[in-house]
Amino acid sequence: MFVIIGLAVVALSVVTGFLMGGGNLVLLLQWAEFVTIGGAAIGSVLIASPLTTLKKIAAALPKMIGSHSYSKQDYLELLKSFNDLFLVAQRDGLLAIEKHVENPEESEILGANEKFIKNEQTKTFFCDTIKIMLTGGVPPHELEALMEIEIETFEGEEKPASLALAKVGDSLPGLGIVAAVLGIIVTMGSINDGAEAVGHHVAAALVGTFLGVLLAYGFVNPLASNMEHMIESKVRFMQTIKSCIIAYAKGNPPIIAVEVARRTIFSDARPSFSELENFIRGKV
Repeated sequence: MFVIIGLAVVALSVVTGFLMGGGNLVLLLQWAEFVTIGGAAIGSVLIASPLTTLKKIAAALPKMIGSHSYSKQDYLELLKSFNDLFLVAQRDGLLAIEKHVENPEESEILGANEKFIKNEQTKTFFCDTIKIMLTGGVPPHELEALMEIEIETFEGEEKPASLALAKVGDSLPGLGIVAAVLGIIVTMGSINDGAEAVGHHVAAALVGTFLGVLLAYGFVNPLASNMEHMIESKVRFMQTIKSCIIAYAKGNPPIIAVEVARRTIFSDARPSFSELENFIRGKV
């Protein structure tokens, strides 16, 4: 939602300022400049990025419209699920949770956490790690290293998409200059047509520079930053899952394991100790 609001604020502010200065919006509708800059930008990202990166960019852009960060409620539900699951393991033995991680969608514990179940990446991350624990013989430090490798792999796989989008944003001012230079070339070719025609072509050329700078710093680069924050939010969620599993694998009781995980959450989404305790006990 804030992405849409932000884009609207940028567009409206620029248009309103232009109109307040006595500008004519029709002068900004230089379609040749849009085609030159937009086509060159799309072509550059096609040259620079493999198909997998292009797919990730296309998949991430719609997600920015909604809320892609994890709220306090999301973390509460996650930690409660883990606490309940580890209580089963503590009471009935570790093998008792095998059915829960083999079919998490059908689990009365994990299946109740809708956001966790719908997130295929984090669901697989958790369940596959627990399956390794079930095999036995894997010390906690080895398990931690294994999970850290997967988190690093996730970051390495996702970050090129935001970097590619940022590079497109960085190239747009230059592409705007290209469009402006082409406009000046056209202007020089029509210099004998009179001052009015020359003025029209110069204005069209300047629109190219304007569009390149506006698209770069008002739209594309902010979207790239938003995508980077989205990746960081997912990484933090995975770090919380990792810390909970490792704390339990070291022999801590479930309530201590989720407390360790709670402290890895950033302050804006971290529940207090009392909030977590009350939520686990069903008092909220």
